[in-house]
Amino acid sequence: MAATMSASSASPAAGGESSGRVHGARTYNVRDFGAVGDGATLDSAAVQAAIDACHRDQGGTVLVPAGDFLVGTIELKSNVTLHLAAKGRLLGSKNRADYLNREAMIARGVSPGNGNVVLLFAAKAQNITLEGPGTIDGQGAAFYTGKGDGTAPAAVRTQDPAASQPNRDRPHLMVYENCENLRMRDVFLTASAYHCSRILRCRHVSLQGVRIYNRVNLNNDGFHFNHCEYVQVSNCEIRCQDDACALFGSNKFVTITNCAFSTRWSIFRFGSGDSQNITVSNCLIYETYGCPIKISPGWAHMENISFSNIVMKQVTGPISIAFTGQAPGGRRGGEAPADARPSFVRNITFNHIRATVVPGPVQHADMPFAPKPYNGEQNSCLTLNGVGNAFLENISFNDVHITYAGGGTAAQAAKRDIPPMAAEYFGVWNKEPFGPPAYGMYARNVKGLTLHDVRFEFEQSDVRPAVVFDQVRDASVVNLAVEGGPETESLLRFTRCEDVMVAAARVLTPSPVFLRLEGAGNSGITIDGGDLRKVAKPVEVVDGAGADAVRVRA
Repeated sequence: MAATMSASSASPAAGGESSGRVHGARTYNVRDFGAVGDGATLDSAAVQAAIDACHRDQGGTVLVPAGDFLVGTIELKSNVTLHLAAKGRLLGSKNRADYLNREAMIARGVSPGNGNVVLLFAAKAQNITLEGPGTIDGQGAAFYTGKGDGTAPAAVRTQDPAASQPNRDRPHLMVYENCENLRMRDVFLTASAYHCSRILRCRHVSLQGVRIYNRVNLNNDGFHFNHCEYVQVSNCEIRCQDDACALFGSNKFVTITNCAFSTRWSIFRFGSGDSQNITVSNCLIYETYGCPIKISPGWAHMENISFSNIVMKQVTGPISIAFTGQAPGGRRGGEAPADARPSFVRNITFNHIRATVVPGPVQHADMPFAPKPYNGEQNSCLTLNGVGNAFLENISFNDVHITYAGGGTAAQAAKRDIPPMAAEYFGVWNKEPFGPPAYGMYARNVKGLTLHDVRFEFEQSDVRPAVVFDQVRDASVVNLAVEGGPETESLLRFTRCEDVMVAAARVLTPSPVFLRLEGAGNSGITIDGGDLRKVAKPVEVVDGAGADAVRVRA
C-alpha cells in the first residue's frame, strides 16, 4: 500500500477523517480547496487553506498543479513542502491591497527592514521546502515607479524607511525569517517587485538548482542573506538587477558552488557583521558591473573567506575590499556595541581567477530602464582599501589572470590624493579625474599581502602603473607579469611600504621604470631576480625615498 494518499483523498472533507498513520505524508491539491487557477480569480484563500490543512496534519505536500494561480500574501508553515508542477504558476497580484500590511507582517514575525510586503513568507518555522519545476512570478513590473532604495529625502529615510518610503511599499517575492531547515530546489523565481529571496536569521539552508530571473524593477536582488548559518547554495542560475547573492550581517558556515550569475550591480556583496567561514567556488560571473565581489564592512569581524575557480566575463571592478574599522552609519551602519572586540577583516583568499574587464558598465538589453553609471566605475581595477588606522590582514591572490580593456589616462596615473573613504569602490574613484591610479591593483593599508602567479594585461594602451601599494606591510609578490608602455611612469609604485619581496617578476612590454619608490616611509623592499630586460631602469627613487630602502638582486 502506498504511504501517500491521492490528492483527492486529501480534500477538506477527507482530511479530518483520515487515519493518523498518514499524517505528515499526504498531498494537498490547492484545487481541492477551491483554487481556480485561471490567472484572474484571486486564489490566496484557497492556497492558504491547503497549507494550513497540511500544517495541521503534521505536514506533507501542498501541490500547485498546472494553472495560473493569482495570489497575494501566502504564509508557508512548518513541515510543509510546496510543490509546483511543471505548468503550475503562482502569480503575484498586481493589487497592493491583496498583500498583508506592515503591521500584520510584523505580528507574524517578519521584521520591517527593506520593507516587509511579501508574496510568500515563513517566520519561526521548521522543515520548509519549496520545490518543483514550476514558477513563482511576482509580476513586479506593475509596481515600478522609477525609484529605488535611498531615493526619498533624507528626512524621510531617517524617520522610518520601511513605513514612509513609497519605493519600499512593494512586495518581495519571498521572505524567510528565523527558520530552521529551509530547502529550495529546482524552482523558477521571476519578476519580483523588490528582492527575490530574503533569507534572514535562518539556520540549515539548502538552495539547489534554483533559477532566478529578476530584472523588471530596481533593487531586484537574487538571494539576500542576513545573519544566517549553515547555508549551502549549489547549481543555481541568477540573472538580476541588483545584488545577486548579498551576505549582510553575520553569516557563517556558507558554501556557494557551481553557480552562474549576471547583474547590473554586484554578485557577492558583503556588509558589516561577523561574516566567517565562507567559501565560493566553481562559479561563472558574466555581464556584471558595480563590482562582482564587493566587501565593504565598517565594524566587522570578517575572516576565513575563500573564492576559488571563478571565471568573470565582461565585468567592471572585479574585486573590492574596503574597510574603515568602525560602523559607517547610515542605512547600513549603526554603532558597534560599546564592549565590542576590535574590528578586523582578515584571511581572505582569491585562487584561480580569470577575468575580462570592460571600460565601463554596459546596458543590459533585457532591462527596461537604464541605471546611470558612476564615473568611478570606469577603468576600474582590484581595490584593497583600508582607511585611517584600519588594516586589511592576510589577503592573498594566487593564479589570477585579468585582462583589462585599458584606456587609463595620465591624469589618472598622476592621482595621489586618494580619498580617505571606504564607500562602495566606485565612490572612492568618483572624483575627477575619475578612475583608480592603477590598472591592475590598488592596495592601501594591508598587512600580509600575497600576489603569486598574477598576470595583468590590457587590450589598449593604459599609462597607469599595474600595481600601486600605499602603506602595505609584509607582502610577497612572486611571478607577477605586467604590461606597460613608453608613457607609463612606472609599472609598480610603492609609498610608505615595508618589507615587500618582489621575486621572479616579468615585464611583458617595454617601459621606462619597473618600480618607483615615493616618500620617506619605505623600507625593506627587495627585487629578486625575474625578467626585467624590457625596462630602462629597475628602480626610481623620488620624493625623499632613500636609496637604501630597496635592494635589487640579479
